[in-house]
Amino acid sequence: MIINLPIDAEKIIKRLEEEGHEAYAVGGCIRDSLLGEQPQDWDICTSAQPEEVMVCFKDYPVIATGIKHGTVTVRLNHRSYEVTTYRRDGVYLDNRRPESVAFVSSLKEDAARRDFTVNAMAYNSAKGLVDYYQGCSDLKAGIIRCVGNADERFREDALRIIRAMRFASVLGFVIEKDTALSMRRNKELLSRVSRERINVELCKLLRGKGIKHILREYKDILAVIMPELTPMFGFQQNNPHHKYDVWEHTVIAVDSSINEIIIRLALLLHDIGKPECYTCDSNGIGHFYSHGEFGAEMAKKILKDLKFDNLTVNNVCQLVKYHDADINESNQFIKKWLNKIGDSQFDRLLQVKYADVMGQSDYQREKKLKKLENIEKIKKQVFQESQCYSLKDLAVNGRDLIEVGIQDGKKIGEILEWLLEQVIENRLENQRGDLIEAAKSI
Repeated sequence: MIINLPIDAEKIIKRLEEEGHEAYAVGGCIRDSLLGEQPQDWDICTSAQPEEVMVCFKDYPVIATGIKHGTVTVRLNHRSYEVTTYRRDGVYLDNRRPESVAFVSSLKEDAARRDFTVNAMAYNSAKGLVDYYQGCSDLKAGIIRCVGNADERFREDALRIIRAMRFASVLGFVIEKDTALSMRRNKELLSRVSRERINVELCKLLRGKGIKHILREYKDILAVIMPELTPMFGFQQNNPHHKYDVWEHTVIAVDSSINEIIIRLALLLHDIGKPECYTCDSNGIGHFYSHGEFGAEMAKKILKDLKFDNLTVNNVCQLVKYHDADINESNQFIKKWLNKIGDSQFDRLLQVKYADVMGQSDYQREKKLKKLENIEKIKKQVFQESQCYSLKDLAVNGRDLIEVGIQDGKKIGEILEWLLEQVIENRLENQRGDLIEAAKSI
């Protein structure tokens, strides 16, 4: 089995070998190469001690990135390569990092500390693939399995529980039975993991091609980091528009969407307010009045807790709030929506609405999809014809109004908003002269 190492990675390995050390490319870069994908980074492990690595590459920029844990970064041709000494990890007290590490001379011992078999393979051009834990077999079978004792791996670093789900989602793999059982036994340890680290893995997980299976199978683990999800599990909707419970509807909607994190976060949380807003009429039909607005407040709390940036929080919450809003198939109405939330968010809203429909029952589905298709056509026409829907498109601005004698800043803003409304409603042409005369009249 041949893997084509980058020239610079090959150069680092050869130089270490020339100095009497072992060296291999290791981990995710080997996994991705075997999957036929282009690795983002090439990590190297070696029997050389960190100080020996620094001496080996004294003629290159070298950074003592994590020298305490054996990692040195070597810079070649504007790229960074992490070179880490074979090591055995000491005790983990915080379920994140070992209190200490011991450098070892054995590649097998180094591989034993890694998280999953598919990430524990090493390669160099002279010796080929080194695979002590059958990672290649698991890769071919589409399995995520812990190296060695799964309980030990997850107690060392509880984030590995979410990472297992992430790898399974991204690669479209399944999680091996004993590994999955251990994940559930140890899931409460996730409460000790920093929200920032969970955030990174969650975003990758949500964008995976195997997301549907992961959301279905491991919802109880997700609920440890987002307890607000729990009421959705098994909550029946009792409505002709729905044939699934709230969580299963959510799972299908997420899986039906395009691979953009804001959209997938919005769909994950779009119906989170439903259980709290549920009412039942005299005919036994379930309703969820104001669940979008209520859910947006819940989503804001969840996303803030998970340390998402303000722009992401605002965009996701806006989509949750408006996901169930009725958008009329009219030019004026669509321009008002474009003005209200912007063109990028409007596009996302249509994507959310489409995925939402795909997670519902067949009742009126074709009608709903046709409506979305018509809205999309009208929106495209607005753009193609450069129709005015925002103040920046208006043929006059504040300076123009000042020139005709309107000096009050607040009044200028009110007049511009009124003029924009008249143009959107097709009561006025977006022509400078017409707008100036209309402004003077009021």
